[in-house]
Amino acid sequence: MAQATGERPEARARRGERLDLDIESLAFGGRGVARAGGLVVFVSGGLPGDRVRAEVTKGKRRFAEARTVELLRPGADRVADRCIHGGEPCPGSPWQGLPYERQLVHKREQVDEALRRIGDLDGFELEEIEPAAEQWRYRNKLEYSFGEREGEPVLGFHARGRWDLIVDVEDCLLASERGNAARNEVREWARQESVPAYDRRTHEGVLRNLVVREGRRSGQVQTRLVTSAARLPKPPVDLHTAIEGDSGGTEGPTGVLGEERLREELCGLRLEMSHGAFFQTNTEMAERLYAVAADYAGLSGAERVFDLYCGIGTIGLTMAKGAGEVWGLEIVPEAIADAERNAERNGIENARFMAGSARTGVRPLIERAGKPDVVVVDPPRAGLSQKIVRRLIECEAKRIVYVSCNPTTLAPNAAQLGEAGYSLRRVKPVDMFPQTPHIECVALLEKT
Repeated sequence: MAQATGERPEARARRGERLDLDIESLAFGGRGVARAGGLVVFVSGGLPGDRVRAEVTKGKRRFAEARTVELLRPGADRVADRCIHGGEPCPGSPWQGLPYERQLVHKREQVDEALRRIGDLDGFELEEIEPAAEQWRYRNKLEYSFGEREGEPVLGFHARGRWDLIVDVEDCLLASERGNAARNEVREWARQESVPAYDRRTHEGVLRNLVVREGRRSGQVQTRLVTSAARLPKPPVDLHTAIEGDSGGTEGPTGVLGEERLREELCGLRLEMSHGAFFQTNTEMAERLYAVAADYAGLSGAERVFDLYCGIGTIGLTMAKGAGEVWGLEIVPEAIADAERNAERNGIENARFMAGSARTGVRPLIERAGKPDVVVVDPPRAGLSQKIVRRLIECEAKRIVYVSCNPTTLAPNAAQLGEAGYSLRRVKPVDMFPQTPHIECVALLEKT
């Protein structure tokens, strides 16, 4: 057993090697940071103050990645884990051992560091972080994987650092009681009907994933079973997706067995969405996130607003009553159909939607609608490509409201916009995902 005492500053850690380490701090992304001689080790499952036994999963010359296999001594601030599956902390709650107040401090610091270090940005107002309304049972969507144990199906999460081991779940504290009950019903059906789980190594078996979505306000729970293409007894789910071949994804031809669309209420709007459409996974905090975005937009009732990556139209529709007109752009045609239905359902007549990518659709949108006063953009974790940033600049909007789920991609995008004459004015972190290192934020950029 190697010790983290400086024994081998020039040696490269070997995959599978075990190290006893003292966790000093947290890296962006939530892993603990330790040192073994001259080697920096990023440790999943380690929190500041912990002494852990960690197994190396990747070794480089100056750093290594590892996963905690044993907590030798907890840090002074560590709190007891609450969400435990198979004797291990829930893989979806890697920060549950960190007091919630500390989680908020670290997340705000991550946003500040990313903007200053990666974007070389300064002069902006970093507002206080918005804490979550609920620290547990807040997710309206969870995706589970099937595996096998002692010859019968299990349904839960991949064990930390493992692609080949599924930890069975009985009650996940990220999900509501209704969501847990829906998952457990499908697992019991699989056991009673003796339907085998899909094995990613041999490519044999049937059951792959289960996606559970919930309308927090409507009370609806929608389940979608993902399987290999095979005959099977009718499952107790709303939707069934059959996947050909060895794909590891969850998207494919989907048949309807129950409720086709999920119903929800948000910011006073009645919404419906297709199974493939994006919707924020924390309903209560999505309302707060969109309220911040509306505040930053500074609408007076006359502005033309572009809502890029609009999904089912949530942000644009929540802003419509304060705007002159809203135009949404989204690459998923089913989501655009949802957005149009949602506008009609809520009697909103000043919102229009177009199917198209942000890369190729902005210019046609400008030709159709004219240039906007405000652009709201809510991209995926990868942020905006340089070409999309150029399309954004071509809009010549007075204000850009950037809703970000990843400050490390917000930072370079804000810097690129800064080179085109936009100043980063305000940034508000919003905690959508307690017990995890993930952090959303809203940024306001104004043309100078």
